[in-house]
Amino acid sequence: MLLTAVSDDPSRAPSTQGLRHRLKVATAAAHHALDERLGQFDLTTTAHYRRFLQASAAALLPLEAALEQAGVAAYFEDWAGRRRSPAIIADLADLDGVAIPMNLPIRRLDRAFMFGTLYVLEGSRLGAAYLVRVVAASADPKVRRAMRYLGHGAGGGLWHSFLSQLSREPTTPDDEVAMIESACEAFAVFAKAVACA
Repeated sequence: MLLTAVSDDPSRAPSTQGLRHRLKVATAAAHHALDERLGQFDLTTTAHYRRFLQASAAALLPLEAALEQAGVAAYFEDWAGRRRSPAIIADLADLDGVAIPMNLPIRRLDRAFMFGTLYVLEGSRLGAAYLVRVVAASADPKVRRAMRYLGHGAGGGLWHSFLSQLSREPTTPDDEVAMIESACEAFAVFAKAVACA
């Protein structure tokens, strides 16, 4: 199924302009399913918001650690400004929550893994912009203050700069397949974390 989003002519490198679209199409079902699960949390309440953050941290922390192990800082000089692990840990501390990373068996730590995983992590900033408004409506001042994770990088153009970097990457059909698989795996990590919350 993943392969249907990729060019079937191995002699022709796919257009990186279309790569974002193919990633979007290939991950659409997983993205929708995750959004449905996340929609069950009432982020204006302390208990639900804490569970949401704990589930997010369970997935985010090991994925960011794997990206660092793969050498992401060599591809993204602003990686230190993209990392959200410290932000989510601080938010959880404010809400008396605990960040417990999932134990992930990462199959590969290469360039395709980095870009596929970052497609999911950086793209999540778009949804976070909406969730900030939901959390800001909470009657609990502790909840309203714990928005470092959701508000991280707001206004910094991180999603657009990621897409710009993605468009400049030389990408073979095999690279594209691996990026799509990595993006799907990242969504699956978040789905598992939410299911266990």
